[in-house]
Amino acid sequence: MTLDGRHILVTGAARGLGAEIAKTLAGQGASLILADIAEETGGATAEALGADFLPVDLGDPASIEALAAGVAERTGGKLHGLVNNGAIATGIGGIPFDAIEIDTWDLVQRVNVRGTWLMTRAAAPLLKASGSGRVVNVASDTALWGAQNLLSYVASKGAVISMTRSLARELGPDRVGVTAIAPGILTTESTEYVPEHRHRFYQDGRAVPGPQDTGDVSEVACFLLTESALTLTGQVLPVNNGFVFT
Repeated sequence: MTLDGRHILVTGAARGLGAEIAKTLAGQGASLILADIAEETGGATAEALGADFLPVDLGDPASIEALAAGVAERTGGKLHGLVNNGAIATGIGGIPFDAIEIDTWDLVQRVNVRGTWLMTRAAAPLLKASGSGRVVNVASDTALWGAQNLLSYVASKGAVISMTRSLARELGPDRVGVTAIAPGILTTESTEYVPEHRHRFYQDGRAVPGPQDTGDVSEVACFLLTESALTLTGQVLPVNNGFVFT
């Protein structure tokens, strides 16, 4: 598996799973552009990996268009891979469905759902131009098993799963593959906010018991960005060591 010569954009790449995916992609020879709203952290991550960095606010359509224009300028108008990882995941859990603030709900959907759609739309001409474009949407297995007290996030990731299937059909004629990965709880700094009982719930419930780090998840994402992965277009892969089967 090699990504030599393939230009790949990763959103939400400043830290956590996005940064780990970027690290794996760099190890496979990809030419990377990282994007995040956290400019200082994202810039440091990019520098460490020898990647370019561009800022983006996935809640702002103009920012997304500016990112796509910046990518086109750096890649000669072609993009081989897009990882839609950027999302709001912290500070929205542990709240019953009837206690969610409307403004919070709208923000999560604006970034996680609309942002994924607009980012894909903005990148689509570049992906088509490459002749072998691949989109990997980072969903969540919470949308597969129905996590409680997390409805705004679960709903957003369920929408990402549905969009993956629809986009696979719309972009398939141009040989652009669209897949999704649905991780469970991973051991990263970005999951430190998750209650201990939820970590134990996953560790005890996996077919392969115990904690799961980001390595195997990022390697699956890496494969899905290769030319060989087109046959998997439209699929949603629960990369959670057997916590959920589909």
